[in-house]
Amino acid sequence: MSLNGKVALITGGAKNLGAQTARDLASVGANLALHYHSEGSKKDASTLEAELRQKYPSLKVGFYQGDLTTAGAVTQLFQDVKRDFGQIDIVVNTVGKVLKKPITDITEEEYDSMFAINTKSAFFVLKEAATHVTDGGNIITIATSLLGAFTGHYTSYAGSKAPVEHFTRGVSKELQPRGIRVNSIAPGPMDTPFFYPQESPEAVEFHRSNALGSRLTKTEDIAPIIKFLCSEGGWITGQTLFANGGYTTR
Repeated sequence: MSLNGKVALITGGAKNLGAQTARDLASVGANLALHYHSEGSKKDASTLEAELRQKYPSLKVGFYQGDLTTAGAVTQLFQDVKRDFGQIDIVVNTVGKVLKKPITDITEEEYDSMFAINTKSAFFVLKEAATHVTDGGNIITIATSLLGAFTGHYTSYAGSKAPVEHFTRGVSKELQPRGIRVNSIAPGPMDTPFFYPQESPEAVEFHRSNALGSRLTKTEDIAPIIKFLCSEGGWITGQTLFANGGYTTR
């Protein structure tokens, strides 16, 4: 199904899963409003912009920088995209932060940061999306398969992602009369720079051994699911889709 003329806002859209999602949605005609967090991602944004403009010259692509841990910043992002593109049909929120620590070692500052990025930001992105997404549109948030795996030392990470599942269900019911589908996707441990800093080589092998083909989830495994939800998957809403190669199967 073509997304010609549709506008997709992707938070964290300059690299990793966000960038792969941008490529997949562009392949079916979606115009792209791509958010990135910090100056450190500006080079990634420039590289992705050049790639997209060369491959899809007829599509409109815009980039927006901002820290989305305040409601005001999220509101501003949506207002800027609406001003530049005229509409928002799809929102994909890939913003997240990971922390692997025993609960006894987690500081108040770390706790606040985890919940600001993984919970508060997700809530206000959903709030603005509910306000601005056109009728019949799509809202997708990235959660984590650790919601079903209960791996040690990820208490703050999985705990700060858990509310997203409940936000998704509630908002899907609220927006059902407008035909807007609201879902979350829970990938397995993903083969990106986001994953490795907190893991030992032994832990990486453990995560790999629990999935199909003894490998980590790839961005190329998840982006097509997002594309499907935005196109043919129109009968799916209010769900958390665990896409992890059997990682949570027991």
